Amino acid sequence: MRRAAPLPERAFVFSFPHGMGIHVALIEPEIPPNTGNVGRLCAATGTALHLIEPFGFSLDDHDLKRAGVDCWDAVELWIHPGWRHFREAIARERCLYFSAHGTRPYWDAPYRRNSVLVFGNESGGLPERIREKYPDRVYRIPMTDTVRSLNLATAVGIALYEAIRQLRTLEQGLLHVR
Repeated sequence: MRRAAPLPERAFVFSFPHGMGIHVALIEPEIPPNTGNVGRLCAATGTALHLIEPFGFSLDDHDLKRAGVDCWDAVELWIHPGWRHFREAIARERCLYFSAHGTRPYWDAPYRRNSVLVFGNESGGLPERIREKYPDRVYRIPMTDTVRSLNLATAVGIALYEAIRQLRTLEQGLLHVR
């Protein structure tokens, strides 16, 4: 077995400015490890996490805590008792929706400071009523026809890091606002 070379003493370290204010929202998440992984991702990037009830698990669930490792204290966590409560708390124009049924690619989303990246749950995805009401704000992560959808935590990671990339590029003056 070959061993990887040790990292140089000054390995690349990235800092996420808190001023980006990106948020992730999960509508009625069902699988504790997915939500735990999204929580860990949010902790790693300084991203606020909104969980919209009902959940398919308890917030005390062992698998949820295990997947989030020791990061839950670092997550700005918002719990909304339902979709209506979330909509009352978050301005509609901040929301970008992600669905396998979207027609535009996720890299075309107009990511801005304080954008809220909204995802449906594992079994139903983004609810049809939301896709129909906001068709111009629904984005898709391209994939082959052999796969129905991506894992929720994977999809959140793809969209979140694209938002961070675009916002950093905007701040550096390298990307023109659409």
